[in-house]
Amino acid sequence: MKSKGQRHLYALDAGVAVALTVVYIGFARLTAADDGQPVYAGPLWLSCLIAATVGLPIAVRRRWPLAVLVAVLAALATASLLDIPREPYAAAGLAAYLVGLAEPARRSVPALAVALPVACGAVYLGEAVVTPAEDWRGAVGVAGLVLLVIGGAWGLGFSVRGRRAEAAREQRRRSERALDEERLRIARELHDIVSHNLSLIAVKAGVAGHVAEADPREARAALKVIEETSRSALAEMRRTLGVLRTEGAPLGPIPDLDRLGALAAEAQRAGVDVDLTVHGTEGLAEGTQLTVYRIVQEALTNAVRHAAPTRCQVTVEADAREIRIDIADQGRPSAPGQPVRALPGGHGLLGIRERAMMYGGSFEAGPRAEGGFAVSVRLPAEGNQ
Repeated sequence: MKSKGQRHLYALDAGVAVALTVVYIGFARLTAADDGQPVYAGPLWLSCLIAATVGLPIAVRRRWPLAVLVAVLAALATASLLDIPREPYAAAGLAAYLVGLAEPARRSVPALAVALPVACGAVYLGEAVVTPAEDWRGAVGVAGLVLLVIGGAWGLGFSVRGRRAEAAREQRRRSERALDEERLRIARELHDIVSHNLSLIAVKAGVAGHVAEADPREARAALKVIEETSRSALAEMRRTLGVLRTEGAPLGPIPDLDRLGALAAEAQRAGVDVDLTVHGTEGLAEGTQLTVYRIVQEALTNAVRHAAPTRCQVTVEADAREIRIDIADQGRPSAPGQPVRALPGGHGLLGIRERAMMYGGSFEAGPRAEGGFAVSVRLPAEGNQ
């Protein structure tokens, strides 16, 4: 089904087709020419047929470009031999433009290679051989003008086709980049949800297994934490996967800095005693709050996974210049003289780095000299981004 713009173009082509037909009928009915050129002397029906074949196919040039070029060129070549034309093959130029625009190079280039010698040959024969009206130099000049009209129109169409193809490729590249970014964002969200909750479950499962016989009450408490954490993780996973499956599916509440206290409480249940300090973060944008929340979540997940039981200091401060996020744990109690080993860099630290880089911030992470591990992130204040 044609769009409104396409219907407009088809209507314009139809108008041009009728105008060309009328013009060529007028050329054929000339009885004398002021320019001294020979005029058509054949039957009226033949001139009308030639005029219709020159003009009317232009109405459908967008549907059948090659066929229209062949028909128009044949009619114009015949008209040249019968001394009808008084213009440089405008109809052939209109048809050649669509061939260059709509047809692939493997068809449009050969079509041009055939059209140019046919048109120029017919013009030269009509001007200098069949009914000579020019010397050979004049005939060559007229043929050159026809060559310029057809070749220029084809070249313009071919150039427009190339620009449109490049624009389409660029649009595909942008779409692919957007898709890759969306996949990365979803991967980060899923990693944050799964990694954090499974770390809590793993720690508490270890506690339950260790104290099951000696302290059943503690084991039941650990199993209760596992149950609550599992339900929370499943709910978050369902919401995230629901968004992937269904366009417009509602998202759950976006985590913000008000939930850092709940995050600290979850970590504490898993054996990490969190000292949380939040200052100057009022008015931060929703996206920035989510980024800060996920950074703190991932850092605490690493502390639960690698250092529990331990203490952890979490500081989130913001001012007019930057947002500062510092998470430092004391590490596991170790024997004197035991070297401090760096934690392996997994997807968690990579996710923190990506979130920091996305906002044009900085990221540092590594073992502390006094023991434990520290993560430090600096994000530009929103007004400076």
